[in-house]
Amino acid sequence: MLLDTYGRQAVDLRVSLTDRCNLRCTYCMPEEGLSWLGRDDLLTDEEIVRLVGLAVRDLGVREVRFTGGEPLLRPGLVPIIAACAALDPRPEISLTTNGIGLARVATALRDAGVDRVNVSIDTLDPDTFVRLTRRRRHQDVLDGLVAAEAAGLRPVKLNAVLMRGVNDHEAADLLAWAIERRYQLRFIEQMPLDAQHGWDRSQMVTAEEILALLRTRFTLEPEPSAVRAAAPAERWLVDGGPATVGVIASVTRPFCRACDRTRLTADGQVRNCLFATGETDLRGALRAGASDTELAELWRAAMWGKKAGAGIDAPEFLQPERPMSAIGG
Repeated sequence: MLLDTYGRQAVDLRVSLTDRCNLRCTYCMPEEGLSWLGRDDLLTDEEIVRLVGLAVRDLGVREVRFTGGEPLLRPGLVPIIAACAALDPRPEISLTTNGIGLARVATALRDAGVDRVNVSIDTLDPDTFVRLTRRRRHQDVLDGLVAAEAAGLRPVKLNAVLMRGVNDHEAADLLAWAIERRYQLRFIEQMPLDAQHGWDRSQMVTAEEILALLRTRFTLEPEPSAVRAAAPAERWLVDGGPATVGVIASVTRPFCRACDRTRLTADGQVRNCLFATGETDLRGALRAGASDTELAELWRAAMWGKKAGAGIDAPEFLQPERPMSAIGG
């Protein structure tokens, strides 16, 4: 098992497949100027499958989510997923994507073993999409959502980040649109994980503000607390249900106490927290010939040292040098 000194067990593995992305979201990275990982720095397909298999067979991981950057840019994505779906025990497999290219591969992903997808969509307006992402690909995302639903990758989950003065006025519209299409929407507070380190707490749209915006049109009632468990989102019944909306308050209401995640970066580093400033190198050990037993011990040690919380409200908090695109969400 992957335990820490506070009794938490990591059963949810987030695997970044690449640091590259075909969008340039303002809250994630600058328009240009990033240096990308080299091919030799990335884990190979076989190395990813080996480490995921180790986590599932020997370390108690039950859920695997593939992320990026943008995971659909990984050439070997479908075979990687198929190999992980063939593991015994079989983990639950999901994918977080910006949706570009999803229309083309949704059926192949389902056939390979993906159980569900999370798609990022922050606006219903194509021009606002360009302002947020610096790319004119809004229709591609919408097409991807339709394809995911048609392929049976249900429930289709949506992630939205509200930016003050840009798309925060769309909160209620996004929820109404998602409910009409039976998508599950989650709003996420903007986090200090941008490559340009331009995050400003005073400009972040908080969870309380998000809820206030939604309540201008909907009645929201919290779901029973037992339902949340280790899930990052606080979920609310919309107009009495059954529709729900989630709010992930990573900054203003951290959920560290119940965190059950471990992260593997595209270059083979274990991160025991999204906001960690240190990592444990599995790639180096793996390529030096380490056995599965030795790799497992390194991974256990990395998780054992996990802090009680991210410390995001502490004066000494430091934003990680590695951005979200390199860490994997």
